[in-house]
Amino acid sequence: MGHHWKTGWRRAALIGAGTAFITAFIVRADAAAPVTPGWDAPAAARYLDMRIDWWRHWPKAQRDHETVCISCHTSLPQVLAAPSLRTALHETRRSPMELAMFDDVTKRVWMWHDVDSFYSDQKQGIPKTSESHSVESVLNALFLVTRDNERGAFGTDTRQAFAQMWALQIQNGDMKGGFAWLNFHLEPWESPTATYWGATLAALAVARAPASYSAEPAVVPQIEALRGYLRTGLTGQSLYTRALVLIADSEIHGVATPEQRDAIVADLVAAQGPDGGWSLPALAPWQRVDKSPLPTTSDGYATAISALTLRESATPAGVAPLAKAKRWLITHQDKATGAIPAKSINKDRQQGTDPYLFMTDHATGIAAMVLK
Repeated sequence: MGHHWKTGWRRAALIGAGTAFITAFIVRADAAAPVTPGWDAPAAARYLDMRIDWWRHWPKAQRDHETVCISCHTSLPQVLAAPSLRTALHETRRSPMELAMFDDVTKRVWMWHDVDSFYSDQKQGIPKTSESHSVESVLNALFLVTRDNERGAFGTDTRQAFAQMWALQIQNGDMKGGFAWLNFHLEPWESPTATYWGATLAALAVARAPASYSAEPAVVPQIEALRGYLRTGLTGQSLYTRALVLIADSEIHGVATPEQRDAIVADLVAAQGPDGGWSLPALAPWQRVDKSPLPTTSDGYATAISALTLRESATPAGVAPLAKAKRWLITHQDKATGAIPAKSINKDRQQGTDPYLFMTDHATGIAAMVLK
């Protein structure tokens, strides 16, 4: 069961036993869980906090009504990794920048019909307004339900965010059950196939919601439609996309057959390098827009996302490869910054430029989830 992205209160709801006792037991168990030896969790936490602080002050991230864009590359990994990092470090408080980010999300959820989309048809071309609304709706639901997991209460703002997300789920055609997604021809999160990334994030949001919400009659068919769209990613897609579908299946189940899950794990294991890492070309036939060669050496993001997939698969075939991947991540953690270095899929980014660390941001957050 893909429980690694979830926290105690959902598990307590699923178990259905004495809530207070089980939640207390899970909190104690999680707090006692040892950090992977050699992994510098405090340094990783400092790096992610530093990066979200930078992002929130970056002029290009500023949006209307004094809010800031939430990004897949920098905001999302911080949100996903922060709970496990706090547990590892025995901390309970969110950073001021994290709190400000959640405040922005809540503001935009309640002002949904008044705020501007992050990108617009008028400035970036059709259909950027609809794509942008769809992306934001999924991220809003995921961010807020992740917050709710820690505080143990399903907020009215979170329920509203889910309602906005489901309202934008595609109802017909090849993408039925999925969500429109930003396409700037930038891999891996703003490209034609990034719709599977978006569907995986939606699945993660659903998995983090209370079981009672997922069982509501109005929600059940929308979750089933989401499963249906994710199934289309099991054939004819890159190993990277199929890995995302496996992660989604580990969260909401009913997407892939056991044989399909085993096949994805086998392909990931076969693509793993002798050093325990994965290269970017091993996951997909990506081509950089600046025509520079994509590095063929093991990469931080490719290794982190592959390791997370193996962890979520919970199959015997993935145990030894996952152990090798963890060693690679620990070995390659930057001792000065705490980050897991990763290269851009799109360009030969130069150190010191604003986008240079975007892939590193995401790699570090995913690695923190794997190594918690």
